[in-house]
Order: sequence, then structure tokens, then C-alpha cells
Amino acid sequence: MIDAAEIIRSGDSILFVTLDSLRYDVAETALTTGLTPHLAQALPGGAWEQRQTPGTFTLPAHMAFFSGFLPKLPQPIQPARLWECRPPAFKTVPPETFLFDAPNLLEGLVQHGYRTVCVGGVTYFSRETPLGSVLPDLFQEDHWRAEFCSPHVDSTRHQVDQALEIADRYSGRSLFLFVNISATHVPHGHYLGSSDDTVTSQAAALSYADQHLGRLLDQLACRGRWLVIICADHGDAYGDDGYHGRGIAHRSVFNVPFASWVLG
Repeated sequence: MIDAAEIIRSGDSILFVTLDSLRYDVAETALTTGLTPHLAQALPGGAWEQRQTPGTFTLPAHMAFFSGFLPKLPQPIQPARLWECRPPAFKTVPPETFLFDAPNLLEGLVQHGYRTVCVGGVTYFSRETPLGSVLPDLFQEDHWRAEFCSPHVDSTRHQVDQALEIADRYSGRSLFLFVNISATHVPHGHYLGSSDDTVTSQAAALSYADQHLGRLLDQLACRGRWLVIICADHGDAYGDDGYHGRGIAHRSVFNVPFASWVLG
């Protein structure tokens, strides 16, 4: 069990990666068929946990994450949460859960001396519209460029380059580094030379992103101890039971991959 409270008291940095729109079944199949060798090496036990998202599209899922509500296991009894907003007095919280006395995790971490930085991916992080500023506004510093977004075939490389530059710039300081990987968000048919988005092209997008995620994890491991969380915010339906897209109550959208561990 991860003691997030101890990690944050110690000032260790945190890497939080969301693989946007990645279905659990796609992540699991890519892992077992060898398409994601770097993640296979990094994930605890070489496996994803199947969890269920609190939000069915990017905005509500991330608002929940940054409020302390990460994806939950599909079972009645849940493990201790990594972090939680200070609850009402009648509720007991396990000692390994980091309690933040603030309206969101980012402000709570700032109170503990952290620098919070966002490397955006999809347009909810782009500041191109008022709604696209809601999530970036939660951070002290945010970065987004067009080449970070899913239509760009090499988006993850650019995002990881940016993340590593940030890690270097804040070396020796407590850092909350958030990266929203866009490659797994539509459109991703271009990874198969197609204009159609399918579970197969999402797996190809994840396979592409894997090499750069491996590079990110390898280089951060040389920079001290990190708490790492990698998960999807939601999945996408590609004709499952006639459904398409996200923002719908379907298992292809609710079931997401999740992993957390201490690196370094």
C-alpha cells in the first residue's frame, strides 16, 4: 500500500499521467500482446488494474481526479485513497491518505511547498476557449502547444520532451508534474494510415506512446523518488452495442486502466 501522506510530507515529487480516452481492454490487450514493452516493465507486477472512472469525458474525470477522486476498483471494498480533501469531522481517514485542506489537490500541494505544472494534451488544456482554461487554471504553470494534441503524429514525444525540461528546471524541488497524453484520444487512425478510429488504432497509438513514456520514467528515476500514477480518464466506444464516443454510461467508457507505484 502506498503511503501518499508520507511521500508528500517527505517532499518527494509526483508524476501523474492520464492516457486520454484509453479503454481498459485496449490497454490490457496491448500489454499482453507485447505492444507496450516499456509499460510492461514499469507497471507493478507487469499489469494494469481495471478500475472505473468517476467521469465519462475529459472535463468531469479530471475535475474529480484533482478533487481527490481517482478511479475506483470494481468491488465493494476499496483501498485507502491516495489523497482526499479534508472531510467532515465524523469521517475517519486512514493515516496513509494525504489530506489537503483546500478545495482541490493542486492548492493543497502548493500549501506543502510543491510546484504544480501541467503539460496539456487534448483541447481541454489548450486555453483556446474559456472552457479550455478551466483545468489549466488549477495549476501554477501550464504548457500546451498544437504539437501536443492528438492530430499530431508525434505528440507524445513533444510532450515528454516538455515534461523532462520541467523536471530539469525544478530539480531539487517538490514537483507535481501532470501530463495528459493525447495520442490515445481520437483521431488516432493515422497510426495505421487510416481515417477511421478503432480499438486497433487506439492500441497502435498506445504502442507509439509507450516508447516515450518509457523514456520519461527512465529519466525521472535518476532524479530521486517519485510517486507515479498512470491511468485513463475514460474510455471510448467504437460501435460497442451500437454506442460511439464518450460521455455515455457504457462499460467501454467506464472501465479504465490504472497503476500507481513509487519510482526511484
